[in-house]
Amino acid sequence: MKKIKVLHISETFAAGVYTYIKDICQYFDSVSEIESFVIYSGKRKDTDIDKFEIDFPKSIRLIEVNMNREISPIKDLISTILLAKEIRKIKPDVIHLHSSKSGVIGKIAAKACPTAKIYYTPNGYSFLREDISNFKKNMFLIIEKTITKVFGGITIACGDTEYEYAKKINKAILVRNGVKINDVYKLKHDEKNSNKKIFTVGTMGRISSQKNPFLFNEIALLMPFINFVWIGDGELKDTLSAKNITVTGWMKRENALRGVNDFDVYLQTSLWEGLPFTIIEAMVLEKTIIANNVIGNKDAVEHGYNGFLCNSVEDFIKGIKAVYNNESLKKQLEVNSGIRANMLFDRDKNFKILEQIYKGEY
Repeated sequence: MKKIKVLHISETFAAGVYTYIKDICQYFDSVSEIESFVIYSGKRKDTDIDKFEIDFPKSIRLIEVNMNREISPIKDLISTILLAKEIRKIKPDVIHLHSSKSGVIGKIAAKACPTAKIYYTPNGYSFLREDISNFKKNMFLIIEKTITKVFGGITIACGDTEYEYAKKINKAILVRNGVKINDVYKLKHDEKNSNKKIFTVGTMGRISSQKNPFLFNEIALLMPFINFVWIGDGELKDTLSAKNITVTGWMKRENALRGVNDFDVYLQTSLWEGLPFTIIEAMVLEKTIIANNVIGNKDAVEHGYNGFLCNSVEDFIKGIKAVYNNESLKKQLEVNSGIRANMLFDRDKNFKILEQIYKGEY
């Protein structure tokens, strides 16, 4: 039986996009009808090549092609030509593009194999970024619409809000991000055996502008009686200046999740997201989630059910105090997080839909 060749292409090969592609490849390694290939760019400093051997099954062929995050007509043309060359070699049946940049140059390069079905997962549209000017946002939106209109492709949205935006641009399918529920839950330990004594609010991820450490620090300064923890590191580490914040640095995933298990509240101050795996993992560990009311976060958090969505510093303070002062409320929100994670964000259940899409059965 001829296998279906699925080619993944991503300029971003770090953080959530890396996790998404890695999880897809791990899942489909056990699907005999699918053969997976990955074209990635290693130019971003967050890309950790040393992890590839552990994270990707030996059956997955990884191919490096340089791509740039920012728009550069000459460099982008070169990248497109190189992508087209690799696509001709592989002759994929399905091309799945990841992140906005790949969604543009990948759709153009995909013309090298006109019979391939084209799918695209933005994992957070560029035109929704909050660290760029309105001019750039509008430019990115025009590019998204134009490239899609000219070169086609179906969007596979990773979250509900991304799906709503995607439907306004072209045909779209919702396949939510997810995690292997049992693998994460087994790292949950009994709170009775925990050494933690002080109420702790924490987060996990790169200390970058997207994650908004400025807001995290401001909240900590206003709540000196609470312990704050940031699991991770990054270029904006110095912005976390409050004396009640501990920055752990990078940790192995299992150790990081054990650290999250010690949080009383998982705090997400991001300015924008696709659908963050970190929140989903915290939900599986049955944590109350208090998050900025932005795309991605609001797809994971149901306000008042498993946490709170916030529009201001005052909202964050109010939410944390509500949990700090009410143990029964805290327990209920925690239970609800686990229920919601199991219901919506089970990786294997969600990837069954992706499997049907690749096989042309959806």
